[in-house]
Amino acid sequence: MNQPLSFNRDLIEKYDRPGPRYTSYPTAPQFHKAFAVDDYQAAAKASNNDVTPKPLSVYIHIPFCKSLCYYCACNKIITHKTERAVEYLAYLKREITQQASLFDSSRRLTQLHLGGGTPTYFTSEQLADLMQTLRDTFNMDNSDAHEFSLEVDPRTVAPAQIHTLRELGFNRLSFGVQDFDEAVQAAVNRIQSEQQTRDLVMAARDAGFKSISVDLIYGLPLQTVASFDVTLAKIIELRPDRIAAYSYAHLPEQVKAQGLIRMEDMPPPERKLELLELTIQRLTEAGYVYIGMDHFALPEDELSRAQANGTLQRNFQGYSTHADCDLIGIGVSSIGKVGDSYSQNVKELSRYYARMDSDMLPVQRGYHLSEDDKLRRDVITDLMCHGRVDYSKFEQRYQIKFTEYFADALALLAEHESDGLVERHKDALVLLPQGHLLMRSVAMTFDAYLGEEQKGRFSRTV
Repeated sequence: MNQPLSFNRDLIEKYDRPGPRYTSYPTAPQFHKAFAVDDYQAAAKASNNDVTPKPLSVYIHIPFCKSLCYYCACNKIITHKTERAVEYLAYLKREITQQASLFDSSRRLTQLHLGGGTPTYFTSEQLADLMQTLRDTFNMDNSDAHEFSLEVDPRTVAPAQIHTLRELGFNRLSFGVQDFDEAVQAAVNRIQSEQQTRDLVMAARDAGFKSISVDLIYGLPLQTVASFDVTLAKIIELRPDRIAAYSYAHLPEQVKAQGLIRMEDMPPPERKLELLELTIQRLTEAGYVYIGMDHFALPEDELSRAQANGTLQRNFQGYSTHADCDLIGIGVSSIGKVGDSYSQNVKELSRYYARMDSDMLPVQRGYHLSEDDKLRRDVITDLMCHGRVDYSKFEQRYQIKFTEYFADALALLAEHESDGLVERHKDALVLLPQGHLLMRSVAMTFDAYLGEEQKGRFSRTV
């Protein structure tokens, strides 16, 4: 998959349709409430009985933010009442204890991710308390080979706190920047200085973090090619290990906060493509490797090395080198993957507290994968991580004839093939350079659930 990107605006416009990001397959719209707590407990028990039980991964959702970023579609609670964090932490600790009791103590917790909201809404002391609870209840991997990451809002922490995070065991940080341009920041109600980010990146390097990531968004109100070029230049100068450049999906009818953005400030569709082209050009010229799905990494980063050696994986947090774990979702709205099942906690804080007060796990819905689901998931994963699907691998694993089983999907790819996005060989399907930016469109042909009524639930693919 380590091929140069090819940016063809006509093709991107043609295939820029709503579609999933495939952090899971089947995707979240297929989750249902018939999957309940007992199903989750059964999945956990079955995972313990695997011949070789997988290591564990934990995702913890911290929903609180002190201010509203107008573009944000995450599950969040805007509040300055810091006592709410004290209450939430107490419930998180109870769920952590409940969850840990379901998994054999011999299973090592090798991956941890705190997302939000704003995880750094918690104070250093509260984060230390949370980490101690995890260490008391799980078999934590205390070597630095683990992947313990945290999303950081640069407006909420000082450089000294970055060193504290490293001492707590975190070795990866992701800084939310989005755009350095002051007019853009004002339009989305997220004012943060370039110096804040710069000071924190330097502190993270001084503290010995293994990986530093920066998040950007293109397609925000008032963005121009010239203004975003300045932001990209400043980010490249900082030289983070990873850069995620996300496409902004403006859906004010679904995300209430986005209705606060003035429509007259939104860039036209053609500018958004110009911003994408600029981002790809600037980052690849600066030496970053395109991993896929908006993600770039330095050649020496683990993601780049995993892509090169064929071990790249993908989970609910995106691309990873530790994705082959049983993922335990903790906190309001969090999603997990245990065995052949997905599960999601209740989304409302009051219901989360009520479940915990009743000594019930807060699982609200989920999904148990069929053999067909697992097959299609693996095909989509190989496309998005490795840029090719080798038929024999799936024929041996699933006892199928690939071209017969997926005859409908391969027929749908005829147009992609004629447009130069993919090549179909007798033994493999291969993404071409023009197809890497449109891999979601290619993956969609293997999705058994993606009817027209589903497509409206997803962002556009570019």
